[in-house]
Amino acid sequence: MNRQDKIQKMHDKRLKRARAKTKTSSKERYVSKADRAKAEAENPEVASEDKKE
Repeated sequence: MNRQDKIQKMHDKRLKRARAKTKTSSKERYVSKADRAKAEAENPEVASEDKKE
């Protein structure tokens, strides 16, 4: 691999990392089944409203 290829790969790697930081996801954060059960135990009113929708 020559020097220009190495430089280009390093540049691409940095760009990829920078873009990954700025990219935001529209997906909701995953909540495990255990955490959902725990939240329902703490606030049964809020959890029951979520199930109705």
